[in-house]
Amino acid sequence: MDEFAIQGFRGRLIGPSDKDYDDARALYNGMIDKRPKLIARCTDAADIIAAVNYARENKLLLAVRGGGHNGPGLGSCDGGLVIDLSQMRSVRVDPASGTVRVEPGCTAADLDHATHAFGLAVPLGIVGSTGVAGLTLGGGTGYLTRKYGLTVDNLLEVDVVLADGSFVTANKDEHVDLFWAVRGGGGNFGVVTSFLFKAHPAKMVFAGPIFWDARDARQVMSTYRDFIPNAPEELGLFVGLKTVPPTDPFPQEHWNKRACALIGAFNGPIDAGKQLVDSLLEKLPAPLFNWMGEMPWTAINSLFDPFFPKGLQWYWKGDFVKALPDEAIDVHIANAIEAPTPFCLMHLYPIDGAVRRIGRDATPWSARDASFSMVIAGISPDPKDAEALKTWGRAYWSAIHPFNLQGAYVNFLDADEAENRVELSYGENYTRLAAIKAKYDPDNLFRVNQNIKPKA
Repeated sequence: MDEFAIQGFRGRLIGPSDKDYDDARALYNGMIDKRPKLIARCTDAADIIAAVNYARENKLLLAVRGGGHNGPGLGSCDGGLVIDLSQMRSVRVDPASGTVRVEPGCTAADLDHATHAFGLAVPLGIVGSTGVAGLTLGGGTGYLTRKYGLTVDNLLEVDVVLADGSFVTANKDEHVDLFWAVRGGGGNFGVVTSFLFKAHPAKMVFAGPIFWDARDARQVMSTYRDFIPNAPEELGLFVGLKTVPPTDPFPQEHWNKRACALIGAFNGPIDAGKQLVDSLLEKLPAPLFNWMGEMPWTAINSLFDPFFPKGLQWYWKGDFVKALPDEAIDVHIANAIEAPTPFCLMHLYPIDGAVRRIGRDATPWSARDASFSMVIAGISPDPKDAEALKTWGRAYWSAIHPFNLQGAYVNFLDADEAENRVELSYGENYTRLAAIKAKYDPDNLFRVNQNIKPKA
């Protein structure tokens, strides 16, 4: 990039005149098209400091992209500077202490690969291509959550570049307020250059998907609702309304069938996992197919990756859910059946177990007493479907929202959400977040996110 220079920056600068500019700016969500003035592909913390200083001094809109998986496209911006962390993907496992230090460009698959060799895992999401940074800063739920808590509940320390270009370490002893804020407060407080996590034993698991015909959805959802709160916490199992994808490896006779699925992993003795799942299946009709079996942890945590490559059209809506009465199940089924493409889905992820053993004010992620985190996702490979995905997603959410709590998991909020949805999602913790924002980023340099406005 001849027309731009950032003092002290040794990574690569990419601008509109570069041949790979379009590839470099492309987002995971193909529905969103942004044209930044400059992409700063950082190699280390020094590059990040230089880029933050450059954006602040030149009054440039600033976006930060970690793994690049953000649904609303908040890892980029029009006409501003993108700090691209995708080259910073180092993972160092310390098996003696059971901890893992992770750079901010890593995906869940990168982290899983490194820890799996040691029989360890960090509670993450359910898609291997998800960026560790964005997932963590928003909270993080997945198959290990019931046993070991949210991703942020396993975060021990972060290194952060602040809005003034300074570098700090935050943990339970240093910059305690900042450490509290980054555990769910999103990218509002700085650029995290490394994360230190507590890891847990996980190697081989009893895991996979089970699909039923949609006509059995009401029974599957109600039985699951009653089963999961009393199930051993080693079982991370969610329920979804989906369509059988019209592609291998799914049985061709079931392609495009509307379906209800249970997908999960039992992180414990394989025989115990099988017996537990069998006890659930005894209460349900015969499924279309049952692919639960013994597999490596890395396999279940990347199960969906082939079906959701970069560049699809995405439209997200989310809610926290306290209860799932039969009436709400009926609303779910009626709206899911109207999905405009076979890739659309609704998932309900359980929020219980270890999550509830932590206080509501211990982290910004305050929905500790919720029962589920819900996401509705309109998805298609065809840009022509964009408006249909939005129309379906908004109608579905409007119909089901009266049964749910006011807030949602911030990583499931879309870009067109009402402004107060961010505040509602943090509940009573929002005021404290706004005060910490005022301390560390008073001018709101980091605002291309689910923004918390500074207020002392």
